[in-house]
Amino acid sequence: MNVMHENFEHSKSLAGVGAILLLLGVVPYAGWVLAIVGVILLVIGMKELSKYYQDENVYQNTLSGVKFYVVAVVAAAAAVTALVISIASATDFKFTNFVPTVGFGIGLAVLLAGLIVAFVFYILAASRLKRALDTLAQKSGEASFATAGTLLFIGAILTIVLVGLVLIFVAWIFATIGFFSMKSRQYQQFTQQQTGYGYTPSAASSPQPTA
Repeated sequence: MNVMHENFEHSKSLAGVGAILLLLGVVPYAGWVLAIVGVILLVIGMKELSKYYQDENVYQNTLSGVKFYVVAVVAAAAAVTALVISIASATDFKFTNFVPTVGFGIGLAVLLAGLIVAFVFYILAASRLKRALDTLAQKSGEASFATAGTLLFIGAILTIVLVGLVLIFVAWIFATIGFFSMKSRQYQQFTQQQTGYGYTPSAASSPQPTA
């Protein structure tokens, strides 16, 4: 039991630190490095928590969400690169005397397609992470995870406006709170017994019939 408890504490700490590093992703220059490390720690933590709760969906949905995020980032990067190249082509790579060219038109088309692909996969990623967090909320009893999942999904939809990014930031704050507030199953069972919720009297404590 002690080993399971230690594994649980280690797992939730990994995921919690990962969530904090994701929040620090907004830090200039070093933010992207912190975010990458945060994603790695989060995935590892969620994998261990999925083993603890014996529910593979926690890990699989998290992993799928991260994969979709990677596709979204690559698509967005390709779109921005296409835009830069198309502008350079229209200005004869001197960025002066802009003249629309066929290359510029193609670049705009690639930009639009890339942004659409990035947005779609960003929504898919958020939906998978929402599933993982919802499952974790059910297993752990921490409502913060459900709130984080909802805010993350809504924020992804609203990324076209500033409020979406704010909601995503707040979502990871709730997720961080959830990770560090999680209690082990043994603690939950003990609490339920103390409060009488779901408690079944044992045979030894049951009143004995009188003669």
